[in-house]
Amino acid sequence: MKIDYQLTPGRKMKKQEWETDQLKEPVISIITPYYNGEKYIDETAKSILNQTFPFWEWVIVDDASTTKEAQAKLQEIEQLDKRIHVFHKENGGPAVARDYGVKQANQTSEFLCFLDADDLICNTYLECAYITLKTNPKASWTYTDTINFDGREFLWRKWYSPTKEMEENLLVMTSLVRRKDFVEAGGFAIQEKTVYEDWCLWLKLIQLQKYPVHMTFLGTWYRQKAPEESELARTNVHNKTKALAYKDQIVQQIHEAKEAVQFPKADFNWDRIPDDLPQDVLMPKRKKDEKIKILMFFPWMVVGGADKFNLDLIKGLDPAKYEVTIVTTEPSNNPWRLQFEQYASVYELPAFLEQKYWLAFVSYLIQKNQINLIFNSNSKFGYAVLPYLKARYPEIPMLDYVHMEEWYNRNGGFSRDSSAIAEVLDKTYVCNQNSEKILVHHFERKPQEVETVYIGVDEKKFDPAKYDKTKILEELQIQPNGKKIIGYICRITEQKRPHLLLQIAKELKKKRDDFLVVVAGDGALLPAIREEAKRFHLEDNMVFLGNIKQTEKIYAICDMTLNCSIKEGLALTAYESLAMGVPVISSDVGGQKELITQEVGIIVPCLQKEKDIYDIVYSEKEVQPYVKGILHIMDHLDQYKKQCRNKILNGFTIDQMIQKMNRILQETAEHPNAEKIENGKRLEPMQNLLKELVVKNFATFQGEYEWSSNQFLKENLWDMKKPMSWYIKHPIVVVLQKLGVYEFCKKLIEKK
Repeated sequence: MKIDYQLTPGRKMKKQEWETDQLKEPVISIITPYYNGEKYIDETAKSILNQTFPFWEWVIVDDASTTKEAQAKLQEIEQLDKRIHVFHKENGGPAVARDYGVKQANQTSEFLCFLDADDLICNTYLECAYITLKTNPKASWTYTDTINFDGREFLWRKWYSPTKEMEENLLVMTSLVRRKDFVEAGGFAIQEKTVYEDWCLWLKLIQLQKYPVHMTFLGTWYRQKAPEESELARTNVHNKTKALAYKDQIVQQIHEAKEAVQFPKADFNWDRIPDDLPQDVLMPKRKKDEKIKILMFFPWMVVGGADKFNLDLIKGLDPAKYEVTIVTTEPSNNPWRLQFEQYASVYELPAFLEQKYWLAFVSYLIQKNQINLIFNSNSKFGYAVLPYLKARYPEIPMLDYVHMEEWYNRNGGFSRDSSAIAEVLDKTYVCNQNSEKILVHHFERKPQEVETVYIGVDEKKFDPAKYDKTKILEELQIQPNGKKIIGYICRITEQKRPHLLLQIAKELKKKRDDFLVVVAGDGALLPAIREEAKRFHLEDNMVFLGNIKQTEKIYAICDMTLNCSIKEGLALTAYESLAMGVPVISSDVGGQKELITQEVGIIVPCLQKEKDIYDIVYSEKEVQPYVKGILHIMDHLDQYKKQCRNKILNGFTIDQMIQKMNRILQETAEHPNAEKIENGKRLEPMQNLLKELVVKNFATFQGEYEWSSNQFLKENLWDMKKPMSWYIKHPIVVVLQKLGVYEFCKKLIEKK
């Protein structure tokens, strides 16, 4: 998974203001040992002050820093907030400093968060960790997956196993621990400096038959400092030997160990759903202001057209007028989480919370953040929960955005979901007029409650004047040799009909040979398509690049792009292609013909029915119109290219989309639909029935949720099913070790 390691949570101060007195007794004490840490602690401080949960104190223990700069920095940090307390002691190492900090911490604190002075936490970390331990009251500590940054950059995601933990420390120092369990374990109680103190703590908790909750979002950042800056690198061998002996002594006393609660997990079994979180969960409240506070439901944050629209939308909203809270509802890597975090607070429900608490947590967020507008985009849980939320909070207006109707998915997909709850939606927005007509005529929506907002494209980024075609061809190692380049830029799945692409290329080659199809994208069908291209003898006419992050470079080398999908809303690739001055040939699906008019491309009839999506045998009537369209554009290429970019500039840019959505959001928040408010009030006595509909939604999609959860675990948590000893002792590994290959492969997998 590719992420941007520069998007650290401590880059900017985004401190939140609270109605609740900030001097309230803390429930979380953050404990930080500090030794000449002036270089990095500013970032750590910002990541703490940006937290979405206010009931904390930060106890910094100065372990006898030796420089004036280090001492001055501590004085500066302490002045930032009344919840920050600095203590000084003689040098004893970080483990001793942490134990000392716990003794200085407010005795009312229920939890201890161990955070080093150069590490970072995302802004929802404390809140998610607090909630997950409150909803798993028998668990002793919780931790998230980790982003390693600065010196070395990689993700640390490991399946928790007490057996493995006895052999190798797979956990991270930054964790939230129940104070009573920490005390029962005797704290760190290790004198050696910076050697295995966290490992020994986890083993002592395991010895006491304690177990953690493993939250699987990337919530903590561990700074991989250069060796010369690392205290560990300077630790002598004698200390390390003593620490290992202490660790082994603890392991010998472990006779029984408990497994962790690990997310995502699909074990919802018709449980009764509570309206609210457990009574002992504290409810902070944001200070009221004039901002429009939006709660957004998304399934995930991945690379795709719908997700790009979501990101462009929140990125374009004025932070002085809007505040966004995002809830995701499907198990996922969420590779775009860091991008979304720059503009919103993000909560990945599958990564830290049992499904039976989802509805209660959403209510908690609505009350805490003073939410006054709800927006749903492609979330099945979002559609299931909106009627209940309307009954409980009738004054809050609700909007949704539908990207396309899917007749092969529940006979309508999200268009069907949206229409089923039309009585609680102030308005539904769609990405093309064809979808608008379907909602009105097929699903019998009120015309005044459905409106088209085109998703738009960043015409500044997708500007052909910025790119050198010759250099890009050299970079991609493509030699067109005078051939016209046809771009096929998409995920290689059934929806995009890549087998039809091959048929088109095969027939086109019978007419002329001066073309090169550049396929940019990956997907489950890619290997089969590569092989089929060879069988069709298309090796000289097709190039497979795999997934390309900078798609603008692909458009820059293309003479035209091809979209033969069986289903689209209004494809983002069509926007991007035209913005780059590249004409488009597309199947007549969704709203494609609203953008691709005769002066910028060619629309081809889609003869295949959606129910036949897996049929890869295409008739001449399906194939030949594409061939004729390609030939026509080749013969009139300059004429088409002149019109393409102007088409985008005259109504299809992101800025134009943002302006329209800004007006919509503001008008809806200030003037909610009175009829929908009354509908919500009429639903108020039926909240138990509406909750049961949420239960049935969980049950209906349980198989899909379980599959997604297992996929996440398989893709992310290496060696998750077997103890480390199995891998170390397996005959294949023994051979690889002798050949010197094992360690290389292991590091490669860990980096992935």
